[in-house]
Amino acid sequence: MDSETPAGGPGRDLTPARRAGGPRTRVQIPGRTAPQVTSWFRAGFALSVGALLAWHLADAVLQLTSLLTLLLLAVFIAVSLEPVVAWLERQGLRRAWSVALVVVGLAVLLTALLAVVVPPVGTEVSALVGAVPGWLQQLHDHQSTLGRIEDHYHLVERAKEQLGQGGFGSGAFGGVLGAGQLLLSTVTSTVIVVSVALYVMAALPVIKAFCYRFVPRSRRQEVEEITEEILARTGRYMLGNVLTSAVAGLATFAWCAAAGVPYAGALGVFVALMDLVPMVGSTIGGVVVSLVALSVSLPVALATAGFYIAFRLLEDYLIMPRAMKFVVDVHPVVTVVAVLLGGALLGLVGALVAVPAAVALGLVLDAYVFPRTDNA
Repeated sequence: MDSETPAGGPGRDLTPARRAGGPRTRVQIPGRTAPQVTSWFRAGFALSVGALLAWHLADAVLQLTSLLTLLLLAVFIAVSLEPVVAWLERQGLRRAWSVALVVVGLAVLLTALLAVVVPPVGTEVSALVGAVPGWLQQLHDHQSTLGRIEDHYHLVERAKEQLGQGGFGSGAFGGVLGAGQLLLSTVTSTVIVVSVALYVMAALPVIKAFCYRFVPRSRRQEVEEITEEILARTGRYMLGNVLTSAVAGLATFAWCAAAGVPYAGALGVFVALMDLVPMVGSTIGGVVVSLVALSVSLPVALATAGFYIAFRLLEDYLIMPRAMKFVVDVHPVVTVVAVLLGGALLGLVGALVAVPAAVALGLVLDAYVFPRTDNA
């Protein structure tokens, strides 16, 4: 045996580390790839963790839906009032004073609306409370309608049983608790919307400048132009919508006052608010007013329904086109679909912002999508 040949046989060369008893090293043989070990446990664990995180993220978004809706409403209000604020700035006022003047004007308008709506509601509640003793007296009168109903169904006895078992008390407590929660939720939502709207109105130029910085400089001017056009059209649309809603409210007040329908002022405010929702708002308002007119007589209710049909035609073909001239350019079918989708997704707020969203989508398509498809 050759003295230079390793003990393991010819062709085997032991490294110094191997001869010294060190750790073995894997030798990569040319033409072969290293074996890859697939860890199914690792892949399954990664997929499970990803699915769990995605589920928690979706659940968090769903829980924040109400808050996101309030924020969207606040931003929409601020954008809708921007034309008024900008006009006051062009008159020489600083932005802070312009925003303050707009807020004061809205507060005065809201106070006037409450002054119109609250007295009829208070009168109704007072009339209801005053009618309770008479109803209790009629329950013991066997000749009256309530007395015959009491003789047949024994409502007083059943009410006493519920009071004795605590069912009525717990139900009343639940109703009071639910009313308190509703009141607290309404106040909280109002504070959130007003606070965010005020902040956005005051800082809108700063917010826009900050958002534009995320766009590359080469395309920033184009994005600024399309964004300003969307905001301008949204503001003009809302001002036109408010104008048509005011006309609908005044027309309702005049008709109810002339026809003797009760609470003409409150119904006028209700119709004006409902008319802010495109396509369906005025119809809902007309149905409600027609039902209230039934308290007068059936002919008055039918005449009220006919009045709203005529007014809806007048609004769709005369008032709305003149108020919305050069404001939006959206096909009526697109408007209907947008309102339905917005209402299904976000309720009343979604229906309110549906048309401006459709306008924004149309401008984006005209600016970025259609030129590429036409030149392809």
